[in-house]
Amino acid sequence: METPKYKKALIVGAGAGLSASLARLFAREGIGVSLAARSVEKLGALCSETGARAYACNATDPDEVERLFGLVERESGMPDVVVYNASGRARGPFVELVPADVAQAIAVSAFGGFLVAQQAAKRMLPNRHGAILFTGASASVKGYVQSAPFAMGKFALRGLAQSMARELSPQGIHVAHFVIDGGIRSDTRVEAADRPDSMLDPDAIALSYWNVLQQPKSAWTWELELRPWVEKF
Repeated sequence: METPKYKKALIVGAGAGLSASLARLFAREGIGVSLAARSVEKLGALCSETGARAYACNATDPDEVERLFGLVERESGMPDVVVYNASGRARGPFVELVPADVAQAIAVSAFGGFLVAQQAAKRMLPNRHGAILFTGASASVKGYVQSAPFAMGKFALRGLAQSMARELSPQGIHVAHFVIDGGIRSDTRVEAADRPDSMLDPDAIALSYWNVLQQPKSAWTWELELRPWVEKF
């Protein structure tokens, strides 16, 4: 069985945590990395560590997303792995939610994913090769109290991924959605003393992304759900 080989990766919605873990893992595996975020100032150290290039982009703007792919293709090479890791939130009692905030949250979580995936797919389809990965959340499959906008966006992103997988997988594009069912550990966010191992390690999540990328075409996964081993569900 032939293991897919990838050369260039683009991570949209890059920052600390999972995006940084993915960038480090890709770099270690010899994959060139490009990072995109609304603000690139925060990415300097990660770029130095991984050799990545950083690009400023508002993922909800069609023109900016198209320009991003053009720049990445010219300066770093066409990405054959694209990860959409951006999400938007608006919290509060349902009747008090501000419509403009809700629209923005849905745009970042879902519409941006569509724009990025569309540009990626256009470039991957001629070669019948590539992978488009989406980062979901607990809210992808269950809506929580006072978190309707996040659930709306993540449910939509999951639907996008499923539809794309059905359409594009037969054409050689591996589409996968990851349900990150729990909090991700970081320097500023750690488990409570009475709940050890209750958060996900971003390096461990990144390894799961990598394992999916290594799947032979005869057994592709379109969705993977990850949670801490101590969680009861």
